[in-house]
Amino acid sequence: MAQLIKLLDYITRYESNPFHYPTQYIRLKQENWKKTLQLWEIENEKSSNQNQSYHNDNNNGNFRWNPFAKKQQMEQEERESFERTLPITKKQLTKHFLNELYPFQLKWATSTISHVSFTDSKYNHDHALKFFLQRFPDIYLLMYYPIFNIKKAPIDGEIILISPVGIDIISLMNKNPYETIVASNERTWTIETENDVRKVLSPVISLKRTEQIVRSILNMHNIDFTITKTVLSQTNNFLFSTEPYNTSIIGKREYEDWFEKKRNLHSPLKSVQLKAMEVLLHHCQTTSVRRPEWETEDDTYTTPASFEES
Repeated sequence: MAQLIKLLDYITRYESNPFHYPTQYIRLKQENWKKTLQLWEIENEKSSNQNQSYHNDNNNGNFRWNPFAKKQQMEQEERESFERTLPITKKQLTKHFLNELYPFQLKWATSTISHVSFTDSKYNHDHALKFFLQRFPDIYLLMYYPIFNIKKAPIDGEIILISPVGIDIISLMNKNPYETIVASNERTWTIETENDVRKVLSPVISLKRTEQIVRSILNMHNIDFTITKTVLSQTNNFLFSTEPYNTSIIGKREYEDWFEKKRNLHSPLKSVQLKAMEVLLHHCQTTSVRRPEWETEDDTYTTPASFEES
């Protein structure tokens, strides 16, 4: 599950200690996945015993005196009172775990021990944000539409995905599935259907703007890191004669290959990756307020349910 290091201009834990939180997040997630998996295995065993007991009771047609009948009855009642709290299959368990972890990630991306940002509730159900966080490995660091502060002026950025091998700046273009996107080198692209044609501003413009900001920040701090740009659509096909310079256009047909390549990257977090994250966060705008003195914040994640109570 990728790490959400910046969401718009909200305050984030990663700003305060960029070299600590990425590794802490991975450790906490692994520990709690292990706990959840153990609990799931216990529930499966109890469920199996319950089903076996029910099967034996139904097949026991003759009465036999049993001196331990009362104790067995109590054990049977205990088994019958058991109710599952986790899904049945491991695939369902993984999805459940990621969904439980998602609010915790939002919490780290919108608050610190001493400060908190007022957040838009729509991000609790943002499908694109969930896609990046839940489908990519922990080694990816996500800046979701960060707002940079350049010469005291706020500038909106595109999605930035920082991996151990480089930075990918991404513009999403998920339109209605029956629409085709016609790319060009002009300022506008075309969205076509059987009965309609309309123009939209080329996503390459915002990609170039974000790239210029990112590259200038990295150069300022003498960080040499690869930067790529991608126009991405999971739902639509693109038509184009040539790709824009240094920009990949990934449509519905190319999406699976692109996605698998990203997921199959096996690498630990790299020092240059964390340094790039640190300097980019330093140049982002942050809007927050100090927590009330009586409000405390626990900086740990102990179980999938505990952080929801805090």
